[in-house]
Amino acid sequence: MSQQNKTLKVGFAQNSYTSDIAGNQALNAQSIRNLAAQGAQLIVLPELHDSLYFCQVESVDNFDLAVSLADDSATVRFYSELARECGVVLVSSLFERRSAGLYHNTSIVFEKDGSIAGRYRKMHIPDDPAYYEKFYFTPGDIGFEPIQTSVGRLGVLVCWDQWYPEAARLMALRGAEILIYPTAIGWESSDTPEEQERQREAWTTVQRGHAVANGLPVVTVNRVGHEPDPSAQTNGIQFWGSSFIVGPQGEFIHRACNNDTEHRVIEINMARCEQVRRWWPFLRDRRIDAYQPILNRFND
Repeated sequence: MSQQNKTLKVGFAQNSYTSDIAGNQALNAQSIRNLAAQGAQLIVLPELHDSLYFCQVESVDNFDLAVSLADDSATVRFYSELARECGVVLVSSLFERRSAGLYHNTSIVFEKDGSIAGRYRKMHIPDDPAYYEKFYFTPGDIGFEPIQTSVGRLGVLVCWDQWYPEAARLMALRGAEILIYPTAIGWESSDTPEEQERQREAWTTVQRGHAVANGLPVVTVNRVGHEPDPSAQTNGIQFWGSSFIVGPQGEFIHRACNNDTEHRVIEINMARCEQVRRWWPFLRDRRIDAYQPILNRFND
């Protein structure tokens, strides 16, 4: 990020989605246009924002939701044209069909002229009740590489990646200036209210820790609302919203509600990151000579 661009206006769209893909895209378009009109330079959408969160069940029919990321893809053109129309850098999240039998959970970043600045394929893939992502997604093979844009170097990760400090650190070591997490996470109704709150706070706390440990802002954008389980084996997922932006010391700049849609433009003082890293030089004091065991699955 240039010295002239010391603040960044980030817009996020905490939306609720349905099975109507065209309707979801229209909602996203409206959100993007409204946020751009409020001055957003960078806009972030939730994970897999064109459909319901289909990973609640394992169904081969759901692979029909995947899209090619070729230049002539209608979905790519749709978001490319929105980014160009609004003059914003746009972080999207799509179900990528790379080839027959090969699919990824992929974030595409569009530059403000509509070109593709880069992409990130989700590296950590969960396999939990109601989150059967391993059935659908091949783990990413691009690695933890920040995406250079006109508003800075974006360390884009996706949802389950947010629990792994290694992912955030590697993005920071590659020069990311901000960490971004499109997300789809929520509660199962059988959990007690106390357990639900522990889960949400753990999710928030671990990401605030990534901000502190790396001296970088974190932007996390979640969907919101209830989505039923097509198999009726559970009561579905109540996505908890709570999208948030924190600064380089983990301080809240904004935290959204947990039960409704929300669209905000939040200004981040990027110049503070340089100062925080001077005060707390964690990268300087890393013992890189002693970290080899971290490459093991477990040290027996």
